[in-house]
Amino acid sequence: MTASTPSPGWKVLTAMLVVLVLWASAFIAIRFVGDALSPGPLALGRQLVGTAALVAVALVRRPPLPRGRSLALVALYGVLWFAGYTLVLNLAERHLDAGTAAMLVNVAPLIVAVAAGVFLKEGFPRSLVVGMLVAFAGVVLIATGGVGNHADPLGVVLGLLAALLYALGVLVQKVALRDTDALSATWVGCAIGAAALLPFLPQTVVEVGAAPAPAVWAMVYLGVFPSAVAFLLWAYVLKRSPAGVTASATLAVPAIVVLLGWLLLGELPTVLGMVGGALCLIGVAWSRRPSRPARR
Repeated sequence: MTASTPSPGWKVLTAMLVVLVLWASAFIAIRFVGDALSPGPLALGRQLVGTAALVAVALVRRPPLPRGRSLALVALYGVLWFAGYTLVLNLAERHLDAGTAAMLVNVAPLIVAVAAGVFLKEGFPRSLVVGMLVAFAGVVLIATGGVGNHADPLGVVLGLLAALLYALGVLVQKVALRDTDALSATWVGCAIGAAALLPFLPQTVVEVGAAPAPAVWAMVYLGVFPSAVAFLLWAYVLKRSPAGVTASATLAVPAIVVLLGWLLLGELPTVLGMVGGALCLIGVAWSRRPSRPARR
C-alpha cells in the first residue's frame, strides 16, 4: 500500500491563487499601457523594476550566486524568458486582445512536452499526440476565424512565438535550478534580461518622461507584482507541492484574463477565438495525462 500524496495547505493554495491572478493581470496591464510605451521600453522598464525588487529581497536573504555552467544557463534563461518572451508578448498584445494572447501563450506546456520528447528522449505517448492535434486545431481556429476587432493574424504568430520563448525558458530553467538557488536564478536572470534590453534605454527615457502617469505606474506594477512577487511565490509553491499539479494550475490563467479583460478593458475574443482557445487548453491538459501503466 503506497502512501497518498499530502494535499497542499491553505497557505500554498493561497499563494498559488495569488500567482495566477498576478500573471493574468500582466496581460491586462500590457494592454492598458497601449501606445503610451512602446514594446521595447515597456519590457526594459518592467525588468529594471523587477530586478530592483528582487535584488532587495536577495540582499536580505543572501542566497549563493550561480557560477560556471549554472551561471551560463541562468543567463540563457534570462535572455529567453525575461527579455525575449516579455518583448515578444508586448509586441503580440499590440495585435491581440489580452484573452487571445493568454490562450496562445498557454500552448507553451505543450511545446515543453514536445521538446522533452525529442531532446530528452521522453517519447511521444498517445496522450501527448492527441493533445498536440487538439491544440493545433485550436490554433488554426483562432488564426482563421477567431480574429476580431482586437486581433489580427500577425498577433497570432507573435503569440505563438512568445509561447515558444516561454517554453524554451522553462526548459533551460529546469536544468539551471538543479544546481542553483531559486531566488538567485530569478534575480540574476531578471537582471540579465534587463541588460539584454538595454539598447532600448534611450527610447525608454524619452517615452517614460512623456507617458501619462497611469501608464508609468502600470509598468512599475508589472515589474513588482507579476514579475518579482509572482516569481517568488511561484518558487514557494513549487517547493511545497508536486510540480505537475502546480504547472497544470496555470491553465486557469487564460480564463482569468478573459474575465479581467471583459471587466476592465471591455475586450472579449470572438466566439470562434474562445472556442479555439478552449481547444488549445484542452489539448494541453490532455497532453499532461499520465500514460496508462503496462499490464502484467
